[in-house]
Amino acid sequence: MSPRIAICDYGVGNLRSVERAVLASGGDAAITRDAGVIATADGVVLPGVGAFAPAVDALTTTGLGEVVCQVAASGRPLLGVCLGHQLLFEWSEENGGRAGLGLLAGTVTRLGPERGKVPHMGWNRLRLLRDSVLTDGIEDGTYMYFVHSYASPAAGPDVVATCDFAGPIAAVCVRDNVWGTQFHPEKSGPGGLRLYANFVRACAATPSTRR
Repeated sequence: MSPRIAICDYGVGNLRSVERAVLASGGDAAITRDAGVIATADGVVLPGVGAFAPAVDALTTTGLGEVVCQVAASGRPLLGVCLGHQLLFEWSEENGGRAGLGLLAGTVTRLGPERGKVPHMGWNRLRLLRDSVLTDGIEDGTYMYFVHSYASPAAGPDVVATCDFAGPIAAVCVRDNVWGTQFHPEKSGPGGLRLYANFVRACAATPSTRR
């Protein structure tokens, strides 16, 4: 049985491309805003493009933020992508400063003018700092696709990979079963699909609420 992956629909875009990537990686993908479906999935993807504050408001208003935290507390895999990755952190200075879900350590900050043109947009190489299930089989130097103006701490305790944009930027963060990528793996070709395949395998290996 393919693991059931809930793609959390809280009103932020990029859902269909994530769904296609999960399906191509062997997962049973469901785009949903149903708290019950998310709560009983084998794994959850928290996608997102846009601004931090409206995304937090949507997660709060719908109650889905609490459900996502419950999934993380249960030990099942949770993957945040781009804005979804930033929402996993304790705080973001975007929109005047807002609290995130607090599942990863640190504060998300704006990329400064010293880095050049912001947003950071386009292909960039990963620098792998340590091994993780999420990056298994992905080579150091693999290109991934980024679009963002804010970033999480590049030297934080949960950082697995960085990229260089006039200085290091956190690209992959992992704390136990909570994972995040600042880049869009669903737009990153074979390397991104390998990352989704790793995520799906981890979901399949985790004790399911259905089994």
